[in-house]
Formats: sequence, C-alpha cells, structure tokens
Amino acid sequence: MSDYILGIESSCDDTSAAVLCNTLVLSNVIANQQVHEKYGGVVPELASRAHQQNIIPVINTAIHEANINKNNLSAIAFTRGPGLLGSLLVGSSFAKALSLTLNIPLIEVDHMEAHILAHFLQDGENKKVPAFPFLCLTVSGGHTQIVKVTNYFEMEIIGKTIDDAAGEAFDKAAKIMSLPYPGGPMIDRFAKEGNPTAFQFSEPRIPALDYSFSGLKTSILYFLRDQLKLDELFIEKNKFDLCASIQATIVSILMKKLILASEQTGIKSIAIAGGVSANSGLRKAIQDAGIKYEWEIFIPKISYSTDNAAMIAVAGYFKFKLGKFANQNQVPYARQSSR
Repeated sequence: MSDYILGIESSCDDTSAAVLCNTLVLSNVIANQQVHEKYGGVVPELASRAHQQNIIPVINTAIHEANINKNNLSAIAFTRGPGLLGSLLVGSSFAKALSLTLNIPLIEVDHMEAHILAHFLQDGENKKVPAFPFLCLTVSGGHTQIVKVTNYFEMEIIGKTIDDAAGEAFDKAAKIMSLPYPGGPMIDRFAKEGNPTAFQFSEPRIPALDYSFSGLKTSILYFLRDQLKLDELFIEKNKFDLCASIQATIVSILMKKLILASEQTGIKSIAIAGGVSANSGLRKAIQDAGIKYEWEIFIPKISYSTDNAAMIAVAGYFKFKLGKFANQNQVPYARQSSR
C-alpha cells in the first residue's frame, strides 16, 4: 500500500517541504535564507519572517514535483523541535491548519531523531539501510551526540557534549578568522588546501563518551590573538593550514569517542548524521575507521545531511505506520523533547 507523507521542516533558517511515498523520496524542496549572511549568524526574528514568506510556495512546489494532488496525502509530519521557537511555530501552525483542512493525521517529529532516520530514505537507488542496533554520531550546530539506535524510535544517547557542539566550534573558529558565514563549510573548503598537522590544538580530556568543545574554541582564540600580535597578516598567510588543523582536531575529538563507543558496545554498524556529517574530513575519517575496525559504515547523501524535510517525512512515515499521531494542542519545544 502506498502512503504519501508531506514533511515540513522549519527548525532554523531553511524552509523545507518533501513528499514521500512510503520511504521513497518524490520531492525534497529547500528554500535557503540569504538574509542572515550580513549578520554572521541566524537572526531568529528574520528567520521566522522568512519562513512565513517561503512556506506556501515551498509546499506547493514539493507537491507539484511529487506529481500528486494534496488530496492524495495520507498524513502531514512537521518538526516540533528542537529549534528556534519562532521558526518552529510557522511550520507547526501551517501543518496543523493543513491537516484540519484535509482531515488527515498530524504527526510531530523530533528534529534529531529525524536526522538519524534519514538513513532509511530511498530515492530510487535501493540503497542499503542500517540494521538494528547501530550507533549514530549525530553532529550539528547545536548538538553532538553518540546515539545507540535499537529501533526506529528506541534511541539512547550514550555520549553527548557537556557544553558546545562540534558545529558551533567550526562556526566560532571561522568567525574568529573572519571567514564568511556560514563558517563551517568555509573551513571544510579551505582545509582541503592545507596541512592538517601545521598547528596543534589541545584536545579535551572528558570522561566516558561525552564531548567538550568550549576549551578548543578558547585555545584557538588565544593562539590567533598571540600570533596576530607578532604578524597582523598571520591568518591570511596561514588560512589553509589553520583551517586544516582546526578541522583535523575537531574530527579527531569526534572519532576517538565514537571508536570507544563501538568498543564498549560491541556494535560495528556505524552511521553519521546531522549537518556536520557533510564535512569531508569527518566523512573520510569514518571511512578510514571503517576499514581499520571492520565497521559497516552508513553515510547519508549531502542533501539528507543538512536540515531537510525528507528526513521529517520518513520519521513521520514510521510513526504513521504505528498510529502515533499528534493533536492540535501540541506546541513546539526549543531545546529538548517533552518525551
């Protein structure tokens, strides 16, 4: 039986809508917000206003590209959180109104769970999906977690950051270097031209499987401050090597705990998810570790790594099959699920 799920994602600064037939992606439309570039970061009020402008054309485009009619939809899935409250309200309010209009189920989705479930998306290539249980390193601008995934909605966080996220460390390092926004992809781009061992930055010693990135940010800040006193052109002269060294340090921190998690759990099916999983250095590191430790590796397409509605729709599909529907009274959450 074919179930058509409309997914709506509006957790941050991208407005996205997707239509799935079961787990097959029929469309996945994303409208980016360029307005934040001149501010060097996402401005919440501007983001929510842009979502209001984008959401109707984005959803219309997604339905049109899927070559279906809105009356063919079986359910509507939306991001409930975590994210920016103003942005989430736009997506959730529209989803609620549309579900009432079409008289079809409404499904709330946790953004971080959706990143993990993106591995179950199909787009015509009949790709292999992870078998349970598997470990997923979920890394983004706001989260860094190692998650043990036992079932579609049975997930245990066995390691997490105690302060800043890996994505934030990338972005803050880029800002210190006065690189254009968004900073993380810029570091990745310049790192390809640099020497990853040119500069050494200290790695934190955090017990168990948890992470910390605040100390690294401070280390980078003080190092560049001292070097700029000696040569005001230091960053410009060493931009590629700095980016390569910063990226290598962050990737090293991430991988050491992931390797430890695999050793402790005995799980060798390993996945990555979240916006930072698009980083080329991290992708290469996990592929190399897969060969060394005989892991079975699952790396999402770039289009499914960053925020997108297809991952919301596939999470919605699995909830739809279980009959896990939301009601009109549920409100977005900014930081953590109410589960």
